[in-house]
Amino acid sequence: MTTGWNDRRVLITGAGGFAGPYLARHLLDQGAIVYGLVRKPMNGDLRRENTGARGASGMAMVIGDLGNPGSLKNAIETADPDVVFHLAAQSSVAKSFSDPLGTMQTNCIGTNNLLEAVRIGESDPVVVFAGSSDEYGLVVSSELQYEHLKKQYGIIFPEPKIPEVPISETNPLRPMSPYAVSKVFGDHLTRNYFHSYGVKGVVSRTFNHEGAGRGAMFVTAVIARQVVQLAAGETGSLSIGNVNAFRDWSHIDDVVRGYCILATRGVYGDVYNLGTMQTTSVLSYILMSLEAAGFPVQEIEASGGGKVIKSPTATDATPMFGVTFRKTKLDSMLLAGDAEYLLEDGGIKVRTSKGTIPVVFDPGKFRPAEVPILLADTRKIQKIGFKVSCRVEDIIRDQIAFFSDPAYRE
Repeated sequence: MTTGWNDRRVLITGAGGFAGPYLARHLLDQGAIVYGLVRKPMNGDLRRENTGARGASGMAMVIGDLGNPGSLKNAIETADPDVVFHLAAQSSVAKSFSDPLGTMQTNCIGTNNLLEAVRIGESDPVVVFAGSSDEYGLVVSSELQYEHLKKQYGIIFPEPKIPEVPISETNPLRPMSPYAVSKVFGDHLTRNYFHSYGVKGVVSRTFNHEGAGRGAMFVTAVIARQVVQLAAGETGSLSIGNVNAFRDWSHIDDVVRGYCILATRGVYGDVYNLGTMQTTSVLSYILMSLEAAGFPVQEIEASGGGKVIKSPTATDATPMFGVTFRKTKLDSMLLAGDAEYLLEDGGIKVRTSKGTIPVVFDPGKFRPAEVPILLADTRKIQKIGFKVSCRVEDIIRDQIAFFSDPAYRE
């Protein structure tokens, strides 16, 4: 196994995406020699040195495409890596519903092409596959939720052992989108290539990770951008889809450290959850973002009246699902089934010390199938040295700062 990064050779697929530049910067700071796999630019110019929100000056770019096995073979030969971090993917759940075939071509066939290039090459690197918490999909947290899910979907397979949170690596996989299905494929294929061919694959089932520079289609970026526009007087309301969904949101810096720990200490052929062991609703993320932008929240109410919750962002540390984690008063109520805001409510009125802010529900932003809750059980990766350093508030701070930057707004 890799024991340190000084002079270690690394290849990162998806080097121009969200996580790639953060990972490259971290590794370069540790003395690694980093190659980034990028598709050929339209103008053929590969001289750029900085990508993403923080940049990665010093990363060598290698032209390649997951759909082109020959280019991947060349990339492996050029980089001669000790470690390959396979981050490249069509990573938008929403886009996977509109383009399932393209998603499968990139995420399934592309991953197979990469593993095959590693198998036939001479480098024998560790391959860290960036799987997803979306692989778990339909996670059942309570009997009440289970009854709702059966009415919505009919068959729930495998039958749940309630509650299924926190989500351990042995939880059933019930992917709820073409994207999630494609990640299940890559997860199993990476492990199969270890068992069948000896390719030293380690799978990270990475829960939602966010930070400055997150793609505009992802919900945290959608929220942060609108909140900044609100603070600048460019809009008077927010627009969003399902606010009841819960996600285990990690700061990208923690995820980068987690990937590196898996490369150096992960067991080949094994799977590790990478998350925070904390869950936050989309609605709480909105309210916390408003407060970070200078709008202290006093209470919320359904747009049509009723469902009033006072001090919804107050901190609550009541144990839930057998674990204790920081959450809002609102989230405690949502998780307990004591509150819910539905499409028919039309939206929510958020009363702040600076006036009432309408949050409007947009039917077009509701997914055909939704993952209700993600809460990682991270005890397995903790045993090999992983620790969470950042909180949800740190993510929000960085995103608000990013969208407030005049360079971005121009």
